[in-house]
Amino acid sequence: MDIRHVLTLSNRLDELPRLAEFVEAFGAASGLAPADVYKLNLVLDELVTNIVSYAYRDDGAHAVEVCLAVTGDRLSAVLSDDGVAFDPLREAPEPPLEGELADRPIGGLGLHLVRNLMDEVNYRRVDGHNELTLVKRLSPHG
Repeated sequence: MDIRHVLTLSNRLDELPRLAEFVEAFGAASGLAPADVYKLNLVLDELVTNIVSYAYRDDGAHAVEVCLAVTGDRLSAVLSDDGVAFDPLREAPEPPLEGELADRPIGGLGLHLVRNLMDEVNYRRVDGHNELTLVKRLSPHG
């Protein structure tokens, strides 16, 4: 059975609780393992925070769309925004992972986390929108 849910958020950080509720409801409706719901919530919170914080050059209202789907044993999430073109897979530097955390520069760990928690991460620019697709093979239940 294929399940698909879509949420449109405003480009404000106070929308993050709505995102978390949406992911939890989707996880329950889809029968996802708690570990998969946790990982999805973590990466989407990070990515939406980055979009809200860095994607727009104005203070205007913008929409960020989150589409979640389960097809067979694959969970996919697609984030779409009309912010400045930014491919996090090519343009975001790899964070330094050596040394003490306090001595490292701020930033970059969120995208590192996304790359490591998801099985596939793909970016494309479509009709003036950034589109980031995440795919996770689902954990077996039980």
